[in-house]
Amino acid sequence: MRGVFIAAGVALAVSILLTPYLIRFFARQGFGQEIRADGPQSHQAKRGTPTMGGVAIMLAIWLGYLLSHLFTGEPITPSALLVLFLTTALGLVGFLDDFIKLRRARNLGLNKTSKIIGQVLTATIFGILALRFANPEDLTPASDNLSFVRDITVLSFGLVGFILLANLIIAAWSNAVNLTDGLDGLAAGTSAIVLAIYVIIGFWQFRNNCGLNIAAGCYQVRDPLDVALVAAAAMGGCIGFLWWNAAPARIFMGDTGSLALGGLIAGLSIVTRTELLLVVIGGVFVVEALSVALQIAVFRTTRRRVFRMAPFHHHFELAGWAETTVIIRFWLLGAMCAALGLGLFYSEWLTASAGQ
Repeated sequence: MRGVFIAAGVALAVSILLTPYLIRFFARQGFGQEIRADGPQSHQAKRGTPTMGGVAIMLAIWLGYLLSHLFTGEPITPSALLVLFLTTALGLVGFLDDFIKLRRARNLGLNKTSKIIGQVLTATIFGILALRFANPEDLTPASDNLSFVRDITVLSFGLVGFILLANLIIAAWSNAVNLTDGLDGLAAGTSAIVLAIYVIIGFWQFRNNCGLNIAAGCYQVRDPLDVALVAAAAMGGCIGFLWWNAAPARIFMGDTGSLALGGLIAGLSIVTRTELLLVVIGGVFVVEALSVALQIAVFRTTRRRVFRMAPFHHHFELAGWAETTVIIRFWLLGAMCAALGLGLFYSEWLTASAGQ
């Protein structure tokens, strides 16, 4: 447990202290955000705000995780490294996207094909490696089964099927977080809430791990404590960044941060065997992504719009809500979804413990 606190504390400190330097450096380089012309007009005042702040979050995650291991002496595990690889690789895809936007002074970076290739390549490498590195109990970081709180053994995909599933999950969550990142602090705050739940899930799976004590309701998961360290470091990094990203934002995370955090959350769900549960825990991200899909589908078939603007948060802005009101209420919704997901996780454990 000490390592979890160290990881979160170090990442929080790094993120809070590093971000102001990034703000000044990016401002000097002219790395200012371009704003959509068709978006809420109040956002035009944000033009030129430094972006690519996700760099601070990624550095905070790595330093929090590594220093935690340095102080505790615990071994670094494949599960954690794979999640960190996924986070960093997608962060690099986002960094390239942000950099091209800034160099070309427009709100379009990598074209769709290039971004998809980056996501697919990253997800495929993760999917292949996640089914390797078996421990003495023959557990690998991921399994080829779909999962809710545990593996659903009747839904086994095999290697190829799992790689396709990993691609779907990672693309869905990285893009969902990216779509949510449209208001000051919305994505960072919501991500911190989801990550806090994964700190609890990882630690609970560690305390009730079948590798330590075979008992009713124990979890067949590889490296749950180390995964909790990654989640704790990411949570600390998000909270520290939120200090500067909360409205009115001094810096934006950009695709560098949103794609990285989406990949991180997806990776955590895969290695903790909670892929379907994440749909509940990250309910705000799900609604944001679905609002875009629904808007596009309805408009293409009827030429009408369901919302004033998608993603969903812009609909409320155009309805007259203050930006801070939208942000805080979405954080509250995120907390309610996360609490519901944690309740489902715990109730499943109670049922499994009582039923065996």
